[in-house]
Amino acid sequence: MTSNDSLPPAPRAPSILSAYRSEMAIAIACIALLVGVGIFVPAALSAGNFANILQASAPLVIMSLGVLVVIITGGIDLSVGSIFSLTGMVTALAMANGFGDVSASLAGLGVGLVFGSINGALITLVGLAPFVVTLITYAVAASLAFIVTNGRSLGVDSPDYWLFNSGQIIPGLPNFVLFCLLFTVALEFVLRKVTAGRWFYSVGSSPMAAYLLGIPVKRTRFAAYVISGTMASFAGLLTVSYILNAEATAGASLMLQAIAAVVIGGASLSGGSGSAVGAVLGALMITIIQNGVNLIGINSFWQGSVTGLAILVAVLIDRFSHR
Repeated sequence: MTSNDSLPPAPRAPSILSAYRSEMAIAIACIALLVGVGIFVPAALSAGNFANILQASAPLVIMSLGVLVVIITGGIDLSVGSIFSLTGMVTALAMANGFGDVSASLAGLGVGLVFGSINGALITLVGLAPFVVTLITYAVAASLAFIVTNGRSLGVDSPDYWLFNSGQIIPGLPNFVLFCLLFTVALEFVLRKVTAGRWFYSVGSSPMAAYLLGIPVKRTRFAAYVISGTMASFAGLLTVSYILNAEATAGASLMLQAIAAVVIGGASLSGGSGSAVGAVLGALMITIIQNGVNLIGINSFWQGSVTGLAILVAVLIDRFSHR
């Protein structure tokens, strides 16, 4: 008998089905929702409506990916909706003052970078609670969105800026879909395959254990908030490019929706779990619910209640699954 005969068989790598079991359940739920709405309104199953859902969900998808990174580390970011709004106002204001499309967009992205850095610095260096810090920056960014333009909406006069959202770098694939795919694949790869990406999970699971293992806990948390703020700004740019107008309250409801998407997608608010694919599916589910409410003719004021109920169900499932 050789020495190899006594060795246990090598463990098999998990299949895609087992690795993404929760995500597949969410995808099935999304399909069931579409079919359910389609029973009452057949137009819900049309190609045109599918395109509307993808277009409407794109900013939420991108914002949710940033919020996911923060929640994985055990934090929370309440400022993303205000960053979204302020980004649009700064971008439109820059264009109105003679800046080109690229430079105005970079100014808008700078909003997310600055506020994300402020959040990260106050949380990691000063030691303030994420809820308190991001609540403060939420209020500041929301206020600045009104101050920079005296509360007026701003139109975008650039004739080509719509191409940023609806153009086609790859023929046949609108840019908003391309951006969502690229960000999702890139983030999922980093979180699952790159050492620095695994740090986010380690920090969220146990900051002390991560510190003892030599993981830079503060830098990892700081990076999470910078990513979240920058992604919120990118989502704001997509929306401005689509509607060619900036509103100071454009992102008022997106913060709740982004957190809901991440939780529905399987991430735990206590940190240490979650996936980019799940966050995207959560964002799609919320958009499908909103789309269905509109198509069926239910009063749109019920959308918030439906979203809140979806969060409650997701949190309860997470709690009992941990038990």
